[in-house]
Amino acid sequence: MNSFSLTILGASGAVPVYGRFPSSQYLVIQNKHFLIDCGEGCQLQLARYEIPIHKIDHIFISHLHGDHYLGLTGLLFSMHLQKRKADLHLYSPPGLNEIILLQLKYSRSVLNYSLHFHSFDPTQKYQLLENDALTVETIPLFHKLPCAGFLFKEKPKQRRIDKEQLIKGMLLQHIVALKTGQDVFDEQGKLLYKNEDFTLAPKRSLSYAYCSDTAFFEPIIDQIDEVDLLYHEATFMDEEEAKANETKHSTARQAAEVARRSRAKRLLIGHFSARYKDLEPLLAEAKSVFENSSLAIEGQTFTIEA
Repeated sequence: MNSFSLTILGASGAVPVYGRFPSSQYLVIQNKHFLIDCGEGCQLQLARYEIPIHKIDHIFISHLHGDHYLGLTGLLFSMHLQKRKADLHLYSPPGLNEIILLQLKYSRSVLNYSLHFHSFDPTQKYQLLENDALTVETIPLFHKLPCAGFLFKEKPKQRRIDKEQLIKGMLLQHIVALKTGQDVFDEQGKLLYKNEDFTLAPKRSLSYAYCSDTAFFEPIIDQIDEVDLLYHEATFMDEEEAKANETKHSTARQAAEVARRSRAKRLLIGHFSARYKDLEPLLAEAKSVFENSSLAIEGQTFTIEA
């Protein structure tokens, strides 16, 4: 699998319809595995697309409307039945811990693994996670229920060894030092290998922004500036803008305007209303503003290349 890839598990709006499932996505960055939202039927989709659920250690829930988390309890129990042992981290606005723990209480269940709940205020920008490869921060959105998107950003990468320049007899520790950007010296301080002679520039760091349920909201534009891949909800077409405003959702044209103004490299639209069986008109509307737009279709994997 590509080192930065996104698989769509669900991109329907409030209800599953026309074979479309509610919101859920599977993201892999440098062999780190994340689930973003977990709508009804998520675990069926994970099984359908043969995604290894026990590699998922972090699940991000954008808000507590049911179409974004109602698949979570079933997934947690399946992990338990399959003898998961690794800790699982859940990130959400306040309240998810009460929902999950209440269900565990009344089913008299004790999971084989530990759940760690990380609550955040969706109206504020927070860094939720940092590891050796990336950071994850919230994107405050504008919806009827407090809601946040998520911005995944790779950290600066190491320089790459130019294998054609390696010299026979070089020690492994010397190669490791070169990869981290160091020059290599002998015990007397004499330069043995100059870094730039044996390495290539690091690959560009990549980014992904997930903008869940939201009306058109200008404040997010600066935060997601020049993002490599942007998912933005597009519940309605422009002719239903009044309905979008009422329900605090976006039109396909508005999603594309966010992509254009944030200078995103690619846009995915999703969270489609049940009124649209044919999605091509929504795609055409988005493309009229931002050409590099695609539909978030279940089962499709989108890769980002440096």
